[in-house]
Amino acid sequence: MSHATRSLVAAIDQGTTSSRCILFDHDGRPVASHQLEHAQITPRPGWVEHDADEIMERVQTCVRIALREAGADSRALAAVGISNQRETTVVWDRRTGRPVHNAIVWQDTRTTDAVARIGDVDRFRATTGLPVSTYSSALKLRWILDRVERDPAELAFGTIDSWLMWQLAGVHVTDVTNASRTMLMDLVTLDWDQGILDELGIARSVLPEIRGSSEVYATGTGDLEGVPIAGVLGDQQAALFGQTCFEAGEAKCTYGTGAFMLLHTGTTPVPSTHGLITTVAARLGGPGTPATYALEGSVAVAGSLVQWLRDDLAIIDTADEIEALARSVPDSGDVVFVPAFSGLFAPHWRPDARGVIAGLTRFSTKAHVARAALEATAYQVADLGAAMAADLGTPLPGELRVDGGMTRNDLLMQIQADILGSVVVAPGITEVSALGAAYAAGLAVGFWRDLDELRSMDAAPRRWEPRMSERDRAAGLARWHKGVERSLGWIG
Repeated sequence: MSHATRSLVAAIDQGTTSSRCILFDHDGRPVASHQLEHAQITPRPGWVEHDADEIMERVQTCVRIALREAGADSRALAAVGISNQRETTVVWDRRTGRPVHNAIVWQDTRTTDAVARIGDVDRFRATTGLPVSTYSSALKLRWILDRVERDPAELAFGTIDSWLMWQLAGVHVTDVTNASRTMLMDLVTLDWDQGILDELGIARSVLPEIRGSSEVYATGTGDLEGVPIAGVLGDQQAALFGQTCFEAGEAKCTYGTGAFMLLHTGTTPVPSTHGLITTVAARLGGPGTPATYALEGSVAVAGSLVQWLRDDLAIIDTADEIEALARSVPDSGDVVFVPAFSGLFAPHWRPDARGVIAGLTRFSTKAHVARAALEATAYQVADLGAAMAADLGTPLPGELRVDGGMTRNDLLMQIQADILGSVVVAPGITEVSALGAAYAAGLAVGFWRDLDELRSMDAAPRRWEPRMSERDRAAGLARWHKGVERSLGWIG
């Protein structure tokens, strides 16, 4: 089959473990895709790197094969959008376009000492919305600059979106969502903050130009010859956009290895006093168009807890088996599982916490532990929701949009609806980050008219209604928080 000229939009979804290219038609349906993994390089404990050249090669192969699968070439594409792993840091030589060091991945903790030297976790929060942590790109960039003895004028820095655009189209740009995760951008001016650059000793010349999330940045080359690259969003913001959460008060949670919950807060950044971060949701268009903002909270251990039960405790043989095992008991039998394997993330921020399984009796079985493990994900997300409601000063809306691999677990989604006391809604397509990137690119070139047209295409066939009584919900939350208390202060 062949496709008419400019009848498709391509999304490059460059994630932590793999890259994929998905081609979407005008109804937002995927018509072809290809996915390839890349190496996880771990030279020391706590260090995680990627080969940026390998990622680029994988992306180009995915684009080529997806087009071939669709029986199409670049003339079928109206635009290309990019969704990317955030905070991962690449520095390359402007002349050769080659990386000067492996990319340092968002999970990497080699900058722990630099965080300690700054001392005040809130030092840049008022400006950037972020705590000082090993997550953000700024300290990773500083680490590379300290070890590569080169004139900064010869170097270019970017998160993965910038690296891909440099290679695909020869431009040095990023979008506001990715820039907001570097700890170098002012959330209000949407420009690099000179005071922070001076304090960290980072030359402005190495940084990309900050652009909107939905505008034409350049046209592609090679397999994307002449195609406008027109949408860029960090993966979680892309998922928010793909879930059509365009208005203040709309929220989504992505369940993967960890879980990421974002709440759209409209055109005003809401500072968090409850352990969340303030981030840019999107900016549709060029300079002068207003940005929208979000509160974000992350759970470190969600799907990875199921993997642990499978690989390390051998309670289950495959990840899918956890649902049937957990369903074999009516409740967790008072067992609480707090998976603080590397401390607790938002909203607690307690690196001294460690995992606990509490409330065991002689009658507890592996089924109770399995059910408590599913409940752990739902309770952690409920804690994020409570922190968001506290920051906003109003209750959360009555619906949570969900995506990611764990949404296939019907029991978990029902437990989530019960614990939140909210309706949980999942779209038919699981790759909502890619869909969000495609939407942003398609909007920029007029492939789709406006946000209303995107909303009209939104099909959310799966819904879970809360069925738990208020009393049981309160008792469950109290028991969970008792478990969290038991996990604190284990280290130190």
